[in-house]
Amino acid sequence: MLQPLPPQWSWGGGGGRLWLPAILPDFSKAMSRAGTSQFQEVIRQELEYSMKEELDKILATAPSNELEHTKKDLDGFKKLFHRFLQEKGPSVDWGKIQRPPEDSIQPYEKIKARGLPDNVASVLNKLVVVKLNGGLGTSMGCKGPKSLIGVRNENTFLDLTVQQIEHLNKTYNTDVPLVLMNSFNTDEDTKKILQKYSHSRVKIYTFNQSRYPRINKETLLPIAKDVSYSGESTEAWYPPGHGDIYASFYNSGLLDTLIGEGKEYIFVSNIDNLGATVDLYILNHLMNPPNGKQCEFVMEVTNKTRADVKGGTLTQYENKLRLVEIAQVPKPHVDEFKSVSKFKIFNTNNLWISLSAVKRLQEQNAIDMEIIVNPKTLDGGLNIIQLETAVGAAVKSFENSLGINVPRSRFLPVKTTSDLLLVMSNLYSLNAGSLTMSEKREFPTVPLVKLGSSFTKVQDYLRRFESIPDMLELDHLTVSGDVTFGKNVSLKGTVIIIANHGDRIDIPPGAVLENKIVSGNLRILDH
Repeated sequence: MLQPLPPQWSWGGGGGRLWLPAILPDFSKAMSRAGTSQFQEVIRQELEYSMKEELDKILATAPSNELEHTKKDLDGFKKLFHRFLQEKGPSVDWGKIQRPPEDSIQPYEKIKARGLPDNVASVLNKLVVVKLNGGLGTSMGCKGPKSLIGVRNENTFLDLTVQQIEHLNKTYNTDVPLVLMNSFNTDEDTKKILQKYSHSRVKIYTFNQSRYPRINKETLLPIAKDVSYSGESTEAWYPPGHGDIYASFYNSGLLDTLIGEGKEYIFVSNIDNLGATVDLYILNHLMNPPNGKQCEFVMEVTNKTRADVKGGTLTQYENKLRLVEIAQVPKPHVDEFKSVSKFKIFNTNNLWISLSAVKRLQEQNAIDMEIIVNPKTLDGGLNIIQLETAVGAAVKSFENSLGINVPRSRFLPVKTTSDLLLVMSNLYSLNAGSLTMSEKREFPTVPLVKLGSSFTKVQDYLRRFESIPDMLELDHLTVSGDVTFGKNVSLKGTVIIIANHGDRIDIPPGAVLENKIVSGNLRILDH
């Protein structure tokens, strides 16, 4: 027997349908108040019905040439929204989390010790490189795709990627293609720039990840009124995280095309991870498994440092390898999750995945990824949520998944101008698109660099360095406030430079700062 409606809810909205007021704070609280499971089911069904009605209205505004594509996107969103309503929350059962068995995370040295096959070209020709290219450069103060930001000698992330693959194809006389997963935010600008690579020895394909509607946090309905995503409508849509790669790659038809060309594995990574280059030893391990059992999914992990405590970690959960992200951890266990001693590794998001397995699982609707609920506040103050998934979370859906504990050098992400300073410096040398730590650096660890808010935007950062300092002997750099660097500055040991509000510090050309703290005012003017 259904219980009576809580007093703050009423029947209305026409046709005797349940009306959910705009003051609904969020779905989980509504569920806890609702009482019986039967009544909860009524609420779920009502929310799904309202969502379907709104999505149908949006679909009706699609022009005929976009109809099929829009329908696929909205169908994918409907499935995700259905799961969001069914699931009880992000927490995992902490009691079931175990350390992975010894053999499920292999040290890279063991993989490398197997050597390379006599015919490297034969394994390379079965590989496709996929770069996740959906992000904008807004966090670094740049317009357009992040992949088009210059990172080294005028080369962009995309330039370096193309150079790496071209070098492989020329060296081994192979045909390794590059596939870019764009988002509706990056697709147009990326396609314009691809013309410059038309004469390079790399086939480049693109496909777009889905475009999903943002939903109002209170009504749980889309804020979009039609399919347009220009002008004011841009804020109504979002790309739903890189977990969307499986469905959108499959739906694009490109997955089948590449399988038809004899390709067997994709190497997937973020385009801003400059350490994510094709590794022939890992590829050989996949193509020639030592036990004869095909491994469908490899996740590269690396040892945590204090800077990585929030990174997702590989665990054993219900007899499967499982990626656990910090958002899924029950609050009482967050500190334990961050512990470097208990969870020693984190996910680099460098993944090697079997194409035929993606096709099989996609057709069986069997790829299971936890939903990430990402709350945001739009410029006008509206609170919305985005439902997203992460590509690595699918590890538990594949057979014989494996973690490989790789050197830290394979994780070199550029998320901030502090990271950019490192990769632009003489700490790294550039060869055929790949960055390697300079042999002149006496220890292999990367210095800790923290540039203050005056350096956040790439344009401001570049203006504050006449040339990039010598950092070969640097351990730690902190810069705060209005600080500029002259030419040929050398930084060694621990250097802290703090200009207080209203002060300015100009580090003079040729200065050598070793284990120094600089504060107050320092300006050297030409006479």
